[in-house]
Amino acid sequence: MYTFTTLFKLARVGLHLLRGLVIVRWGFDHFNDRQRQEHKKLWAQQLLGLLAIDLRVIGELPAVGPVLLVANHVSWLDIVALLACCRCRFVAKADIAHWPVVGTFTRATDTLFITRESRRDALRVVHQLTQALRPEEGATMVVFPEGTTSNGTQVLAFHANLFQAAISSDAPVQTLALRYEDAATGQHSVAPAYIDDDTLLGSIWRTLAAPRQRVVLRFGPPRRCDGRTRQQWAADAQADVATLLASSG
Repeated sequence: MYTFTTLFKLARVGLHLLRGLVIVRWGFDHFNDRQRQEHKKLWAQQLLGLLAIDLRVIGELPAVGPVLLVANHVSWLDIVALLACCRCRFVAKADIAHWPVVGTFTRATDTLFITRESRRDALRVVHQLTQALRPEEGATMVVFPEGTTSNGTQVLAFHANLFQAAISSDAPVQTLALRYEDAATGQHSVAPAYIDDDTLLGSIWRTLAAPRQRVVLRFGPPRRCDGRTRQQWAADAQADVATLLASSG
């Protein structure tokens, strides 16, 4: 019965993903920007519901851009949780563009893809990110400066390169801690984590087989550069996210 229930839930998630893919591939061209944003938000909220993941937001969401939102990275679900609560774009590793399902959706959200091993490509993305953070575009851009995912118990060192975009555009940086927990007990959960050799299907299965989950998004206040180098700002932001994460536990 337990496995049958999980399989039934998995089928519903699969149908929802398929429906989203169809709309992204053949429907988005007929939507205006407001309709695209509303669809992405509703789709993400529905996916969290099908996965039995509650969403809790603590702190002030970015009201308007430009702002560089920096967060720890635990799962592919981080993107879904953020789309479910705020209008934003992402900077992500180039290989994500080729992930099944997730790649299609990230491309549909105007994600900037970066090849971290290439200095030239990093400079290109910093330039594009700088333009997105200028007042005339006013985007809310999300980056995961750890450069990889973790199990969510600690915050890894932040890479500093992308902070240069906030310095060059004079945009504020707002920190965010993502935490997954058991919805009933509030205990930290690794069920939704997407780390090491995990597959997307394995991550979805583990999430569906677990008790009801909750993702907590705790936002810090936006902060200005105040003369810091990008290395100093990255270190300060990492410490801020670690503090926010500890406060969420």
